[in-house]
Amino acid sequence: MLNRLFEKHFKLTEHGTDVKTEVIAGITTFLTMAYIIFINPSILSKSGMDYGAVFVATCLAAAIGCLVMGIYANYPIAQAPGMGLNVFFTYSVVLGMGYSWETALGAVFLSGFTFFLLSIFRIREWIINSIPMSLRLGIAAGIGLFLGMIALKNGGIIVQHPATYVALGDMTQPAALYSLAGFFVITALSYLRVTGAVMIGILGVTVVAIILGHNTFGGLVSMPPSIMPTLLKLDLAGAFDVAMLSVIFAFLFVDLFDTSGTLIGVAHRGGLLDKDGKLPRIGRAMMADSTASMAGAALGTSTTTSYVESTAGIASGGRTGLTAVVVAILFLLSLFFAPLAGSVPAYATAGALLYIAVLMAGSLAHVDWNDPTEAAPVLVAALAMPLTFSIAEGIALGFISFVAIKTLSGRFRDLNPAIVILALLFAAKFLMFN
Repeated sequence: MLNRLFEKHFKLTEHGTDVKTEVIAGITTFLTMAYIIFINPSILSKSGMDYGAVFVATCLAAAIGCLVMGIYANYPIAQAPGMGLNVFFTYSVVLGMGYSWETALGAVFLSGFTFFLLSIFRIREWIINSIPMSLRLGIAAGIGLFLGMIALKNGGIIVQHPATYVALGDMTQPAALYSLAGFFVITALSYLRVTGAVMIGILGVTVVAIILGHNTFGGLVSMPPSIMPTLLKLDLAGAFDVAMLSVIFAFLFVDLFDTSGTLIGVAHRGGLLDKDGKLPRIGRAMMADSTASMAGAALGTSTTTSYVESTAGIASGGRTGLTAVVVAILFLLSLFFAPLAGSVPAYATAGALLYIAVLMAGSLAHVDWNDPTEAAPVLVAALAMPLTFSIAEGIALGFISFVAIKTLSGRFRDLNPAIVILALLFAAKFLMFN
């Protein structure tokens, strides 16, 4: 009876799959992205949020996103709080700009709501097509560099310096050694195509640190921590501040392109695109993403987005939303492993962050470096993000650079009204609100 229900809703036979294959695919996808249940609380707790509550919010937001994507959109694409956006939330919006984490959650909710409206009214294609590919590549790389800088900082590999701003830390300290060891192991295992390489690296460093007396073991399983410290604590009124517009835009912009790129890339890998190369039901997939972001903000976590790690499940045969439903169930089961998550030190996740930075910075390979009007704005956006400690500022400087350089070069044909308007708004923001 259950098999018939799955067949009727997910159309397994039509997609050339079965329940067993979908379950295996779901487990595979979960193992490749489960690192987020360790990394996200570690990052967001630095903004003042309760670690245990963020852990629960992370698992629940991921489960909600996966369920909506699986049941409503019927795609084998998993969701969870996104890397890069959680760093932006903590280090730029809260620690950098001085907003409370409650206000930052409000901005996440508003960006998710805006994303939802764009999906309903089908404006997303116009926005996506209006942004030059070179800037998209630069922003992805910039987020990678930003993650890399956070990773090196968390591992004590780079430290503050009054004269040079940053300098090499004490490489004899356990944190630096563990961070590098984790990075080396994760990179090697990923090259060898070991499933769950990132999670293996995080847990491996944690276990070794405990054995050598550099870390304490808090336990394996327990009842989930209370989510009350973050539940419905978002401050929508504070997020309506004019200076927060660039923050909301940054959350929206990164999520929009991250989700769009992931959906198309993963769907292409699984042969889910139609004969015209388009993704059927993309509106439903986008609404699943935006709904999960709004739910996550209400629960107490940063923006939820689609995960490129879903390709691991697709490579294992996943073709329908049942794969995503299996991932959702596993995230719910993870709620009972809070003590294990709490035992993971910052340096154990630093190596994972550095490896993810490598993946994201790889987009620079696709930039046309022979055209300085394309390459220069890319480099400005990519460098500005880690050096200003803000994804929003990097995006803004990238847009302004692109429009200014193209205009002065007489390349007006490369510009469109949307990017010109956005560049002018960013310039006005710098002049009037900085």
